[in-house]
Amino acid sequence: MALGYKTRKRLSLFILVFGLPAYIAVAWWLMSLFERPSIWVEFGVYVGLGIIWALPLKAVFKGIGQADPDAPQDESRASSGK
Repeated sequence: MALGYKTRKRLSLFILVFGLPAYIAVAWWLMSLFERPSIWVEFGVYVGLGIIWALPLKAVFKGIGQADPDAPQDESRASSGK
């Protein structure tokens, strides 16, 4: 089941506005449960968590910055090159 462009755009906005801050809060809370490790271990954990959140969501964010491929092209723009 492929998501449409508008659905992916809305879902990505929702993820960035609500999901990512919630993920950061949970990661911060989980790290506070343990005794503070060395600065390099802590840095590595945060960098790893910063990469891991995006991997399963890659398909949602792919192509969001591009123009809507499903939208009909405006003939006046296509002919003038704008």
